[in-house]
Amino acid sequence: MIRVLLVDDQHLIRAGLRMLCDAQPDIEVVGEADSGREAIPLAGRLLPDVVVMDLRMPGVDGITATSRILAERPTTRVLVLTTFGDDDHLYPALTAGACGFLLKDAPPTELLDGIRRAAVGDSPFSPEVLRRLVQRAVHARPGSPPALPGLTARERDVLNLVAEGLSNTEIADQLHIGVTTVKTHITSLMTKTDSPNRVRLALFARGV
Repeated sequence: MIRVLLVDDQHLIRAGLRMLCDAQPDIEVVGEADSGREAIPLAGRLLPDVVVMDLRMPGVDGITATSRILAERPTTRVLVLTTFGDDDHLYPALTAGACGFLLKDAPPTELLDGIRRAAVGDSPFSPEVLRRLVQRAVHARPGSPPALPGLTARERDVLNLVAEGLSNTEIADQLHIGVTTVKTHITSLMTKTDSPNRVRLALFARGV
């Protein structure tokens, strides 16, 4: 059972997420918080596996809450729910330790898959968020792709498409391979490039 703490200052968002999670046999919502200030002690007391975190909240925001929650319990996974207006908060949240970013208007299946992936140590990112992160980083610090002689030709193909912000399904479609094969290549690439998540891998490919 995946223990989840929901953190958002909008009751309607929390209620919708709870209904979605409560309908799953493997996900249990152990608590809710309407602010970062409330979330920090709750996370310490409830010991959730995944914290679903809003970024913009009054008082203690999601970035500060993420940093403090992970400082007290580094094994907790913080999954950020974001909107298109949160671009300036994405990198600070990543630096604070967030493991992934999903859009608030993502399909329910994507949100649930993100929670499950976060719980097992993966880094779920909505393709749109990944593209925005990479574009902003490249604009701020343009670079050249590094030389990696240890990569196979197919790994280079996958790496280039990750850098463009494509999802696993989009990469699979473009290269005419299976999604599982794409995931295998990405896991190998993250190991070879010492990239802890998909964003870092995309930035590595861009030489940032």
